[in-house]
Amino acid sequence: MTKSLNLSLLLLALCMASAQALAAESSAPWSADIDQVRQAAAMIPGPRPLRVNVIKFAESRRPKNFAVKGLPAEPSVQARTAYQIVYADGTVMVDTGMDLATHQFFGRGVEEPYFPDQAARVAHALRSARAILVTHEHGDHIAGLMRSESFNELAPKAVLTHLQLQTLQNEPQIPELRPSPEMAARLRLIDYSDTMAFAPGMALIKAPGHTPGSQMIYVALQSGKELLLAGDVAWHMDGVRLMQGRALDQGAAGADGCRAQLAQRPLPQRKEPVDRHQP
Repeated sequence: MTKSLNLSLLLLALCMASAQALAAESSAPWSADIDQVRQAAAMIPGPRPLRVNVIKFAESRRPKNFAVKGLPAEPSVQARTAYQIVYADGTVMVDTGMDLATHQFFGRGVEEPYFPDQAARVAHALRSARAILVTHEHGDHIAGLMRSESFNELAPKAVLTHLQLQTLQNEPQIPELRPSPEMAARLRLIDYSDTMAFAPGMALIKAPGHTPGSQMIYVALQSGKELLLAGDVAWHMDGVRLMQGRALDQGAAGADGCRAQLAQRPLPQRKEPVDRHQP
């Protein structure tokens, strides 16, 4: 008997996360076992997702050597994106977009493209989603939740890790991302050590480095295609191809984690990582 993507599955995932509660932090280098990830994604019964939609709501303009250490200082565009994992009976959002004010913070006085209609589509997709995840706690990934006028509606289905919340509370990228105690109490929080089953065909992979709370989201579709939503482990596909991170990360805290994540590449590369549909 098939089971739909509903709150009972999310509660099951939360219970599993509690059972895998984080022990003492290990000093071992980051690694991921793709067989373990696939097994986790298969643990929750039910039909797998049909597709993954992507939408670009803004752009960042940086020279390529800023995004990938060692490359020429030629013009480069980094897309600001959000993802929608589509099941037959509901959706899961990965990353939440951002408002114009947060976008302007990243521009630091430079006018960069922002697409209000697309940002509105992200906001609508968040409201209609069954669950919301973020790859990490930076503004271009989480401001669409933390600064949303619909926060009280979104928070009960927003699943953050304890580390993501701790960063937002103690060291937010910008002060406007810091939640009040009342806001924090509305969020669903999880802990897990390495890998966690989340929904049919979905698993979370702990990947600290770019931020303390960074995680990747593995998705196995009904078609058999496997996708990895890796957040900001790399800012440019050349960084993945060359297994090279940002110049900014070299020597910075967490850089070793990013380099290990790029070097391992637990999934085969694909020319088209997602279906080019929009939420």
